[in-house]
Amino acid sequence: MKAKKKVLFGITCLKLGGAERVLVDIVNNLCDKYDITIFTLYNHGEFEKELNKKVKLISMFDKTYDELSFLEKKILSFKLVNGKQREKLYHENIKEDYDVEICFLEGPIAWLLSTPSKAKKIAWVHNDIRDVFGEGKNAERKKKLSGECYKNYETLVFVSKDNLEKFKLQYGETDNKKQVIYNYLDMNLVLEKANKEQVKDMKDDLVSFVQVSRAVPQKGLFRLLDVHEKLIKDKLLHRMYIIGDGPDMEKLRSLVAEKGLEDTFVLLGQRQNPYPYVKKGDYFMLTSLYEGFGMVIVEAEILNKYIMITNTAAREAVEGYKENSLIVDNTPEGIYKGIKTILKERPEVNKKKKFNNNKVLEEIIDLIEGE
Repeated sequence: MKAKKKVLFGITCLKLGGAERVLVDIVNNLCDKYDITIFTLYNHGEFEKELNKKVKLISMFDKTYDELSFLEKKILSFKLVNGKQREKLYHENIKEDYDVEICFLEGPIAWLLSTPSKAKKIAWVHNDIRDVFGEGKNAERKKKLSGECYKNYETLVFVSKDNLEKFKLQYGETDNKKQVIYNYLDMNLVLEKANKEQVKDMKDDLVSFVQVSRAVPQKGLFRLLDVHEKLIKDKLLHRMYIIGDGPDMEKLRSLVAEKGLEDTFVLLGQRQNPYPYVKKGDYFMLTSLYEGFGMVIVEAEILNKYIMITNTAAREAVEGYKENSLIVDNTPEGIYKGIKTILKERPEVNKKKKFNNNKVLEEIIDLIEGE
């Protein structure tokens, strides 16, 4: 019997997040065909418990990023940006030979796995590469380093056409093969989880909007709070439920309390299973400053929700679902007008989207096989 190809997937960690959710679904569906290992920088992500037992997991640190000491973070950062140190770090942690190594996220994991080896090297790009590192001198250094590291990958995969074009604007034409593969999602798993539990901490007295996103600058939660406050002052009553956690959450909670909006701008925090909340809400929204593809949008489509998003690369996620979605200007005014329109018109989903996730898996298999 021919031995299975050994495939290594690399990602920062398996915490709750869109790319992390996609990776778990992919490996769980391919682990019968391939000998799969996931390599993470940090351990103890919530999605680890959802991995098929056939999938091996190795981590650089047996702790989360937040559990690292200040010194550990500084040393790791130095090693990742220094070529020789990065190569040494790679060989200290990637001790087996693989046929294919797939970096599934931007940033430090992409720098590390760019180290030359016998493996075929593939990298996934989930976001607008110009925005993912923020702004300032440090951001520019990270963009430059990423550009150098991406040259060591044979193929670059983008989750949207928009991200591919933005990559070209940042780095010009490069010698890598490039292709777009939309994110894979296990539709049956979403439906199963949506019906798994009853939601008890959402009220029915006002029209409700649900957003699932981490509390990080990219997701634009502070401007969303300002928009919500203005809508409430203008007597456009509604309730927003934000599911997710992150570094901005403490400051966001303080602002919500300061504005006296705890009852209508509800920060539910992290939920292992957000699908019952999306299902129960009247509308789903994603008001990010920038996006890659926005897997939560596809999840909302599977649950037949009417969707409002800001005009980012995530607009590709509502192709084929346009009758049931609203794309608004990526500004506070655009978000305000969009929510106001929904509150006045109360749109309903009138045409379900057809999903063909098998096609995505076939594209990934072709990529691994080199076809």
